[in-house]
Amino acid sequence: MRQGPVWLAMAAAQHGIRLVHVSSDAVFSGARVHYDESCLPDPVTPYGAAKAAAETGILSVHPEAAIARTSLIIGHGRSAHEQTVYQLAAGTRAGALFTDDVRCPAYVGDLAAALLELASLETAGIHHLAGADAVSRFELGTLIAGRDGLDASRLPAGLRAGSPLPGALDVRLDSRETQKKLRTTLRGVREFCTKP
Repeated sequence: MRQGPVWLAMAAAQHGIRLVHVSSDAVFSGARVHYDESCLPDPVTPYGAAKAAAETGILSVHPEAAIARTSLIIGHGRSAHEQTVYQLAAGTRAGALFTDDVRCPAYVGDLAAALLELASLETAGIHHLAGADAVSRFELGTLIAGRDGLDASRLPAGLRAGSPLPGALDVRLDSRETQKKLRTTLRGVREFCTKP
């Protein structure tokens, strides 16, 4: 585990500073599919294991900290996911968008507002900040293509299960409990890709 997040949490705790640490749905294996804030991490990749270790370390040294788990982050064409869609549609990148790899993407503006709001609250522990829609990476690509005027028929589809890439297939963060505490609505990708 990289020690940076824990050192930061120790300093924040020592000086009485509010800390919100952004984590990932990669802490889960996908064995359950649906994950709320009470679910314990069971990562299947080194990245997921590092994220889970950081969560544990932070909360052990700064119990008042908030951990905010999110999913794929979609913005205004700048995210890695959007760039991949652009390159695949243009034929400048090899690969495929997986139809069996499901997540709950979050719009960057909604996520930023929710994180600021979470920072202002006194709530501690684990919080989920993901979008309301569960979609495959292929469906996500199709939505991005439609939003940005690309030819979605040029997007290649594939199965992650048949690829050498490690990681969970279907991880759906349930953000309903955290959403009850916030004024910010974490919209689903089908909404924010048509009404940014």
